[in-house]
Amino acid sequence: MTTTADLLRARAGDDHPALLFEDERLSWAEVVDAGAARARLALELRRPGPFHVGVLLENVPEFVLWIAGAAFAGAAVVGINPTRRGDELAADIRHTDCQLIVTDREQAVLLDGLDLGIAPERVLRVDDPGYAERIAGHTGLGTPGVDVAAADRLLLLFTSGSTGAPKAVICTQGRFAGIASRTGPGFGIARDTVTYQSMPLFHGNALMANWAGVLWSGGTMAMRRRFSASGFLADVRRFDATFFNYVGRALAYILATPEEPDDADNPLRVGFGTEASARDMERFAARFGCRLVESYGSSEGPISITKVPGCPPNALGLPQQGIEVAIIDPATGEECPRAVFDGHGALVNGHEAIGELVSLNTARSFEGYYNNPVAAADRVHDGRYWSGDLGYRDGEGWFYFAGRGSDWLRVDSENFAAAPIERIMFRYPGVVMAAVYPVPDPRTGDQVMVAFELGPGEEFEPERFEAFLAAQPDLGTKWAPRFVRIVVTMPLTASNKVQKFPLRADRWETSDPVYWRPDRDSRYRRMTEADAAALRRQFEEHGRSGVLAAI
Repeated sequence: MTTTADLLRARAGDDHPALLFEDERLSWAEVVDAGAARARLALELRRPGPFHVGVLLENVPEFVLWIAGAAFAGAAVVGINPTRRGDELAADIRHTDCQLIVTDREQAVLLDGLDLGIAPERVLRVDDPGYAERIAGHTGLGTPGVDVAAADRLLLLFTSGSTGAPKAVICTQGRFAGIASRTGPGFGIARDTVTYQSMPLFHGNALMANWAGVLWSGGTMAMRRRFSASGFLADVRRFDATFFNYVGRALAYILATPEEPDDADNPLRVGFGTEASARDMERFAARFGCRLVESYGSSEGPISITKVPGCPPNALGLPQQGIEVAIIDPATGEECPRAVFDGHGALVNGHEAIGELVSLNTARSFEGYYNNPVAAADRVHDGRYWSGDLGYRDGEGWFYFAGRGSDWLRVDSENFAAAPIERIMFRYPGVVMAAVYPVPDPRTGDQVMVAFELGPGEEFEPERFEAFLAAQPDLGTKWAPRFVRIVVTMPLTASNKVQKFPLRADRWETSDPVYWRPDRDSRYRRMTEADAAALRRQFEEHGRSGVLAAI
């Protein structure tokens, strides 16, 4: 089997449950038949040009059925990010040359008044009566006789947008089928497995880390319309789910829910995800009795690093077999020196050990960004795949994540990355989420700022925070935050990754409580309007007023 269409055809006539959603239950036979009907409708409506169908839906069965339909029709589903708005949302749709949009009345409101480059009648609303009639006219006719190839595009998946404008990652039929063949056995997703899906289906985490394995094994995927921390455990029990996928921020929200004595009384066996802190992984396993498997990877695909036995708690792990990864200095193209730690585990040579995570031998597996050769060229050059992410490697070969490419800080002429600081900030009692990012220093370089989202009933206490910092043996001498912002809700992408850009843009000029130290030897105190005005005058005095506007 070389295509996703092949995997789906193998499920024809299979009465085993494929999808569970609210009170709905669809067998594999029903998924195949419904996908075939949507494929025929798409072919009927096809116009010259790229055969792309935009799907703007929450996690509902129609989303999966249109992926199946696209596989049979030789089309590609464009997963549209509903957290984008206005001109940005319209630009995403135009950029990916969508011929059709599949949505519902609730989501369609986001499209009102936008220039999509698509006639209104080519926006299909799945909850309109006319839609069901159109589908019925194509039902029962079998899969269309389209000859699809492994190299045909199946998905255009926008990157998370946590570090800039999203890009549409190409995933072909063959690549997705290959991912399915590894995900199923790798995570133990079998015929009798029920997986739980609450991550958004327009993102690679949901499809590649969950549904792909279900498709391969013929198992069952239970879906929730949108992620809910409070509803997580009830759903797991209701659907008898043994596997789930996550991102670290979602895990943090689940852990912030009130503990109950029977939390471990659930069917979960394995959770797979990315970017959870070592502390949260340990707490989750202890509380819910579920083993977590962490990995570093992306929708682009060339680099995959997983935790294996013996992995240090804060490390990403080791590359999967056959993938050669190095930490490269982008300025020189040379491999960075290995990381050195002091007796407390603090990185002491971050200025030279931190570089970009680069694959030396898998650049060909990157299928590109649709209609964006410049961005693709940033990823693949010199025969290597450049991830855009920062990392470092210790003397034993373990890889560590150091942040996104935009997460560099330069304080007092010393360069370091945000991720090691964030790992420490997550230890602070009462923290649900923490984000570390640079803000400008009045004279030169940056200062460290952290945003905290605290749990219910928690309050930030400056003296307690100072004592916490003093007790952290691995806190670098330049790492202590100068500014602490307390947010009600952390800004997130739709895939539950922190959006640092709005935090950086606000700096300390926000209505949220901000605590700061006027200088390195000062105590933390609540920032006032007079403090903010005085700080702005410092920028003007040192000729850096433009820095504020430029960030």
